Amino acid sequence: MKNTVLFLLFLVLTCTGLQAQKQYTLLSPNQKITVTVKTGDHLSYAVTHENTVVLADSPIAMTLDNGTVLGAPAKVSDVETEKTYQTIKTPFYKRNTIKEEYNELDIRFKGNYSVIFRAYNEGVAYRFETRFSKPLTIESETADFQFDADYQNLIPYVLRRAGQEGDIIQQQFYNSFENTYTTTTLSQMDPDKLAFLPVLVELKDGKKVVITEADLEDFPGLYIRNAKGQTGFTAVHAGYPKVREQGGHNNLQYLVKERENYIAKVQGKRSFPWRCIVISEHDKDLADNDMVYKLASPSRIQDVSWIKPGKVAWDWWNAWNIYGVDFKAGINNETYKYYIDFASKYGIEYVILDEGWAVNKQADLFQVVPEIDIQELVNYGAERHVGIVLWVGYAAIDKDMERVCQHYALMGVKGFKVDFMDGDDQMIVDFYYRMAETAAKYHLFVDFHGAYKPTGLNRTWPNVLNHEGVYGLEQAKWDDNSDLVTNEVTIPFIRMVAGPMDYTQGAMKNANKNNFKAIYTEPMSQGTRCRQLAEYVIFESPFNMLCDSPSNYLNEDECTQFIASVPTTWDETMVLDGAVGEYLVIARKKDYHWYIGAITNWEERDLTIDLSVLPGFGAKSGKIFRDGPNANRVAKDYVSEQVQVWGNTVKVHLAKGGGAVILF
Repeated sequence: MKNTVLFLLFLVLTCTGLQAQKQYTLLSPNQKITVTVKTGDHLSYAVTHENTVVLADSPIAMTLDNGTVLGAPAKVSDVETEKTYQTIKTPFYKRNTIKEEYNELDIRFKGNYSVIFRAYNEGVAYRFETRFSKPLTIESETADFQFDADYQNLIPYVLRRAGQEGDIIQQQFYNSFENTYTTTTLSQMDPDKLAFLPVLVELKDGKKVVITEADLEDFPGLYIRNAKGQTGFTAVHAGYPKVREQGGHNNLQYLVKERENYIAKVQGKRSFPWRCIVISEHDKDLADNDMVYKLASPSRIQDVSWIKPGKVAWDWWNAWNIYGVDFKAGINNETYKYYIDFASKYGIEYVILDEGWAVNKQADLFQVVPEIDIQELVNYGAERHVGIVLWVGYAAIDKDMERVCQHYALMGVKGFKVDFMDGDDQMIVDFYYRMAETAAKYHLFVDFHGAYKPTGLNRTWPNVLNHEGVYGLEQAKWDDNSDLVTNEVTIPFIRMVAGPMDYTQGAMKNANKNNFKAIYTEPMSQGTRCRQLAEYVIFESPFNMLCDSPSNYLNEDECTQFIASVPTTWDETMVLDGAVGEYLVIARKKDYHWYIGAITNWEERDLTIDLSVLPGFGAKSGKIFRDGPNANRVAKDYVSEQVQVWGNTVKVHLAKGGGAVILF
């Protein structure tokens, strides 16, 4: 409904510079957040949360190739406001429904464009909309995020790869969006490095802000940079590819040799991506935020009944290390039948054939190695209620997408894990949407790897079940120096704000801080066994990997039965406690079962978990997996037992790098 009452919108008119400056104020529904928009010579906005400055005055604009600048000058032609309260159904998510409430300010400018601001109780978002009759070429976008002090922030720098084309910034557009977080002040950010989203800034009064984007369609993704030692971020986008060549990993990527001097060519009438500012008073609120999902375009699949989330037995991380069998393990049908038998035994929905089933370096998904018969595996799996998923490289499926999807769907394959896009320019972003749409046409689901962060595509195309874009457990195969334990208690507050993530947990070989070593062919995890179990509750992942070998799982039957039983989508989610980089406790409900997961950093921790806040909770006891008395020495040491609820609380001790998970 349209609403122009005074609590929602205030207008102030002053005369500055060349033309009258107008100021508009938008409040969140709970009136804690205030957005102040200034128009005149240029367009800018600022955000406060009660008495805390979230963003200082920050300019925004969009420059076209003909020199026209949307937002400078910003001459207002009309203003509309709207107040919305609605319920969004969420088929494959961390809750069944989302309550969405926001106030919206639509400022229409002379020149056929608007800027729309939304104020939620949990943050702010804005986007450009244009109404031109002819296509547009976007040269650049100004999207600054300025702060009122030199705050500390946690940012994931792009890991620059050697030998790339262009200047030091251009080279960074080719990356896998995987890194741990660097803690630095705003002014001390490395001017030669881009950071990818989401990023976190620590404000005053314990408040924090996470910046990301939503509804990224037909436009390049946003990076941030601080090139001038200032207390803020400046947006950077990859230029549109002018010359690109097939190459990279096993000839499965496209390498950009030259970029255009513009970032996108678009239709003249369209909405642009949302720039999203998530605000929290308490750290735990960041680990349960729905803004990206809310801001995404609604589902384009009418009937989603054929989409089946679930868990998947995975081959690559454990290097096909099965044992106690009478055949040679590797990329062959005997090995994958063993994986299928394992999955069937525990009720695991899928088995994936990762890289190696198609002839190497040919980028041709119709050339299958002689050791693999996909139809035989599909049939074998179907008899045992296990679906087959195929890993594919970006260039291989992009060049023949329709035929590949049709061919393997007819064969009975259930979905694709698509890897090595390693960029987010407009051409790559367009690929995501074409891939999602084409896969949906043939009732196939998609897991994007080598991928940028989620931006709500899982709402628009619900057959997109997962994204990587995270520094995940695969790093344990080759990186001796990274602190994965601290990373794991950081990403739920930053990366997971954007959406689900394919972290690929589930290791049965576990190591403490002193004993860990990266071994590519026999990998292990950092932290305790119970930490690995708890991460199936902590991390959002509708398509969730079991990273270790079936042989190892068969030797750890109790843990495997628990992992296999944990849902991958949920009816309710509540974050009970947590602090960025320290610890996290999450409760999730499916049907009549509550699952509670807890993980900590390298500090031992005693937690008292309050269960009284869980709706309808009435259990007096549950089954707990907790760190054993010697878990600080031998990380796989754990205890499984009944735990009693006393006075609506339960106490849990976590070892260093530890975890616990309870089923009520």
